[in-house]
This record gives sequence, C-alpha cells and structure tokens, in this order.
Amino acid sequence: MPRNKKKKTSNKLSDLTQRILKFLRKSPGKTFDHKEIAEHLNVDDAKSRNQIVKELNKLSEKKKVVQPNKGEFVVKDSKHYHTGILDVASRGGGYVMVEGLEEDIHISEKKLNHALHGDEVKLYIHKQRRSKKHEGEIVEIIKRKTDEFIGVIQILDNFAFVNTSAEGKMYTDVFVPKSNYNGAKNGEKVLVKLEEWEEKRDSPTGKVIKILGMPGEHNTEIHAILAQYGLPSDFPEEVDDFANKIDTSIQASEIKKRRDMRRDLTFTIDPKDAKDFDDALSFTILPNGNYEVGIHIADVSHYLTPGTILDDEAYERATSVYLVDRVVPMLPEILSNNACSLRPHEEKYTFSAVFEVDKETAKVHKEWFGRTVTYSDARFAYEEAQQIIETGKGFIPADISINGKEYSADDKVVEATLELNKLAKIMRRQRMKNGAISFDKVEVKFNLDEDNEPVGVFFKTAKDANKLIEEFMLLANRKVAEYIGKQSQKKTFVYRIHDEPNEEKLAALGTIAGKFGYKTNFKDRKSTANSLNGLLENVQGKKEQNLIDTLTIRTMSKAVYSTENIGHYGLAFDYYTHFTSPIRRYPDVMVHRLLQRYLDGGKSASEDEYDAKCKHSSDMEYLATSAERDSIKYMQVKFMQDHKNEIFLGVISGVTTWGIFVEIVENKCEGMIRVRDIEGDYYEFDQEQYAVVGRKTKKVLTLGDEIYVRVKEADLVKKNLDFTLVGKQEEVDDV
Repeated sequence: MPRNKKKKTSNKLSDLTQRILKFLRKSPGKTFDHKEIAEHLNVDDAKSRNQIVKELNKLSEKKKVVQPNKGEFVVKDSKHYHTGILDVASRGGGYVMVEGLEEDIHISEKKLNHALHGDEVKLYIHKQRRSKKHEGEIVEIIKRKTDEFIGVIQILDNFAFVNTSAEGKMYTDVFVPKSNYNGAKNGEKVLVKLEEWEEKRDSPTGKVIKILGMPGEHNTEIHAILAQYGLPSDFPEEVDDFANKIDTSIQASEIKKRRDMRRDLTFTIDPKDAKDFDDALSFTILPNGNYEVGIHIADVSHYLTPGTILDDEAYERATSVYLVDRVVPMLPEILSNNACSLRPHEEKYTFSAVFEVDKETAKVHKEWFGRTVTYSDARFAYEEAQQIIETGKGFIPADISINGKEYSADDKVVEATLELNKLAKIMRRQRMKNGAISFDKVEVKFNLDEDNEPVGVFFKTAKDANKLIEEFMLLANRKVAEYIGKQSQKKTFVYRIHDEPNEEKLAALGTIAGKFGYKTNFKDRKSTANSLNGLLENVQGKKEQNLIDTLTIRTMSKAVYSTENIGHYGLAFDYYTHFTSPIRRYPDVMVHRLLQRYLDGGKSASEDEYDAKCKHSSDMEYLATSAERDSIKYMQVKFMQDHKNEIFLGVISGVTTWGIFVEIVENKCEGMIRVRDIEGDYYEFDQEQYAVVGRKTKKVLTLGDEIYVRVKEADLVKKNLDFTLVGKQEEVDDV
C-alpha cells in the first residue's frame, strides 16, 4: 500500500519543473501564488504543495521565474513568446512561421500540446546553446482552425474511435463515447466535432454530427470533400422555403424605374452545360458609326434583401462551388437557374454597364451604369459562337424580332458576334501591351457516365469565343471600379486586388525554365511581364507546358477582395472589381449594392464592415478552390483505378525529400513515386538541382524529365495515386 501511495504522488508531481513552466508560459506577464499553481496541477495535499513551493524557489534562483511580490511568481523572458499559424508535418511535429524570424520554428510532437494543423497558437521559443535552429513549444491555442474532422468510425464494445489518418495532417484519432454515435455504424465515414481535450489524454473527445456513407462510394467521397472544408451540400429547408415565396414576376411598376433595353439585340454565350446565365451582351450600331455595347448582369440584389435568412445564407457561402460532378450553388435554384438566369426569350431585371465604343480602336467614348430590363434574343454555347467566328456564319433555331421588325437570326447575331470579336481582340492586345499576363492554362475535364464514373479525359482550352466574353467582362469590371475609385472623395468599395509576384518564386521559375532552354528576364515589371508571356507562349503544345503553366501561376500572389485598392498585377489594371457574376459570387452582390448606393448619391459605406466581408469572401473562395481541386484529384484517382499495372509516359512535375511527383502526359493525372520504392540505389534529394540523385550510381531524376511509370496504387479514400519507376524514356526501348 505505501508503495502504491508513493507511486500516486510521484505521478502527480512527475516532470514538476516542466509542468509549472508550461502553466506559467500560458499566461506570460500574469502572476500566480503557489496555491493557484497547485490547484491547476490538481495537487491538494500539504506535502505536494510544499514540494511545489521548493520547486518555484529553485526556478526563481535559476532566474527562470521572477517574484514581483513575495510569494507571487511570473515566468521570465516574455520576449521569447510569439504567435503564428501551426503547420503540422506529415511525419510528426510541425512548424510555426513567426514574423520577424528568418526561419520557421520547429515544434516536436511532444511540444504540440494538443494544437492541430492551421491553429493560431502562442509559442515559447527555447534558447538553443549548441544548435542554431530554433525549437519551440505551443503554450496556448488562440484559435482553432476547425473543430470538425472527417474519418472512419471504428466501434468497440462501449466506445468508438474516429480514425482521421486520411486527413493527412490530423495526427490523432477522436474518442467518441457511445452516447455520441448519433446512429453511425461501424466502418462508415463520418464528420466528427471535437468537444473537449483533457490535458493528460492523447486523444480528444468528440461526437458524430454527420454520417457521410461508406468509404470509397462516390457520393460519400464528394460529400466528405465538402465537409472537410466546412462547405454545405444543400440548403436548409427554411432558406429554400423563403426563396420559393419570392415574387419573381416582371412588374410594370418596376420596369418604369429602369432603363428599358428589351429592344436591343441581346444574347448570351456560356458553356453548353450551363444552367445559370448571369451575363449577356447587347450590340447596337449607332448613327455616328460607333457601337453601343451593353454588358448586362443578373440583378441578384433586387431579390436578395439584406438581413433576410436568404441573404445571410448567401453571404456565409460567399461563392458557388464547382466540383467535378456537380455545382453547389450560392443561391437556391429558384434564383440561380430561373429568376436571375438570363434565359433566352425571357425578360429579366439586370444591372448593366453600357459603353459607346469606337469600332476601329475599341476606345470607350461614353459609359453608363444602372439598373435595366433586358430580353435575351438568343443563347449560344461557346462552341456555337466559335463556329460563327471561324466561318462567318451560324445557325439559330428561331428568328428574332428587333424594333418590331423580323430579321434573320443569322444576319444580326452573326454580325454582332463578329464585330464584338474584333473589339475583344483589340482590347486584349492593348492589355498585353500594358503588361497583362496571358494565362491560358489547359483545364482537365472528365467525361462521366450516368453513375458519375469517369469514362474519359479531355482538355479544355480557351478559344476566341471564350476570350470575347472574357474581354467584355473585364471591361465592365474595370470601368465600374474606375467609376468609384476615381471619384474626388474616397468611397468604400470592394476591389479585386492582385499584388506583384514573389521574387524568390520568380527566380526559381527562371531556373526551371532554363533547364528546358528558355531564357527569362525578371529585372523590372515590364521585362517580367514580357518574359512570362513569352514563356507561356513558347511552351504551348510542349511536354513541359502544364508544368511551366502551373509553376508560373504559383509565382503569382493570390488575388483577394479588399477595400484598399492596389490594382491588379496580372491584368495590368489600376482599378478592378468583380461586377459580372452575382449569381455565383457574393462580392459581386456587394459591388452592385455599393454602386447603386453611390449612383443614388448615398454616403460612403462603413469601411470596417466591408473589410470584414472582403476577408470572409476571400477565405471562402480559397476553401471552394481547395474543394474543387480535391474533387479533380479524386476523379483522377478514380479514373486510374481501371489502369493499375499499366505503363504510362510521364513528366516529373515535382521533387521532394520523400518522392517525386509525375504527371502522365496523355491524361495529366498526377501521382507519386516514393524514393524508398525506387530500386537499384538509394536516392537523395538535391534541392539545388530540383532532383533526386542515386548515392552509388549518381543517376539523376530531375524536374521536367520524361520517364515511364507503372500505376502501383489508386487509393480513393486518401486520394493518393502511387507509381513505380520503369525508367527514363531513353532507357525504355519497348513499353
């Protein structure tokens, strides 16, 4: 019995010095007496409290803690406390980037103290006597990035664990008591919410809040991607009900408040599978020979009233999410696909930017912004518009009526399309001359059968019809931003800003491009723009195109929403906003509201309010983009499941310490060859060469090399595609 008692006391006071310091470091600058410290350490007997007093005095003598007043203790060296965002490493532990320090602070797994990937944390940086590297310890979790995680539930007799290993950077399972299963069955993929994490426990306690289905099933994995980023899969019933009760009819009383443009030739050009048409173009030849071009945008703000549950839901979503097999819309269908969709042969409320344009130079002579009512005479798919551009003729099923007179649809719409295309090309040339970067990255698309199984891969590239629409949307966005931004008195507005490229990433791009024989010059803004455009043009159709395109995009800063305008580097615009897609982007709704407010002579809106809204919109856009990227990766893995053990030609697209990434040339699916799986030698990472090098053979596998790979594994749950190396192209005679 005495031994057991002694053991119990020993457990309570084990690592006493570290436990006291850990507690004090959580509150730097705050004093505690020995009783408060003992209470925190769950020590309640006199003997143990005395030991704490002795330990505190020792720490005081060593000057690790100080006593501002006798019997009150505070940790010293507050200068060693910093805050940052934790990046958990896949191999355990993590790093925190601290502003003002050249290198990230390494946090060992034992010093994470329950912090998780993405958490905002306070850390203490230890002095290192022998090593120059900084080591830290998490002392406080300031804000969790998320408390919801995806995993597979493993049910035991009286409790369960949710295995979150597929999350990658989630290093612990979640303990779930029986009362918190919420109907989940063993082996199902679930969404679990953390409830508490006791200090001495290895795993947090949580509860199942959503059952996603069995791992590997299509809908399960798609819903898991949405849940992983906190994105919704459907609308709450009350939001749908609210939307369905909105009067979406066109009223004569409302038309009187608007500019009536129903008699102007108007049409839409969108993807052939689009269901929502939020922009249309109108075209009129003026008596002076100039063209009047209208960019007409769905007037979503007419239906979306601030303070309603519908507007609150749209703001929270902030964007539609375009997954590989579906769209998760920002607005319910009654608005996105009906009332706000500029469908052919229907009158719609619109918000318009109308320009008088010189037909020879594309120079804008006059501009007008305001609410309108329009009638769409025709709807084109991009392919149909492209046919008109390439052949000078096209076909529209029905005739259209303009100004009460019947015209052949082919005549007027074909003429409008051809003239608008000429203007678009002039505007694009001018943008490039001004330093805009021409990103025409190839998009990977999948042909899906009725069960959402991928039966083929195709590549989508932007042609003249796409660029026609792009240029006029850019024109509207730029001119709206200029109209507000150039006013004599500053007014709060939502800008789309894009900072200059990262210099280190540009230098790395130059090195990699040089390996393929391309020369670059990043001395100043003009030479950088010329170099990037030349590089992007020169790689067209080459094996390294997708690699160079991707790396070039990665050199760019991320475009965000802000009330502070710094211009848009990639487009070479001093003023830019998002005005043209309010069905799928909430910032465009904000722009419409602010523009109308200022057109009506209203005072400047609250900058703080719109700052917060811009940040939220940027954050949600990032999450949506991440989900979209994950869904493509999922479909790539699914597509490659039918090609296990087959051999493909690929290009090395990335190199790390643990493996090389390879992109298959014929379908652009990317997977990894792990260094440990390369036979015949031990390969080491060479950062300067962007390569792995065989220790004995000195064989080099570097970025951009063409190699043959065999498909080893396609894991749908982890969304991993693993290859094994067959050999370099010149080494493989017959594959």
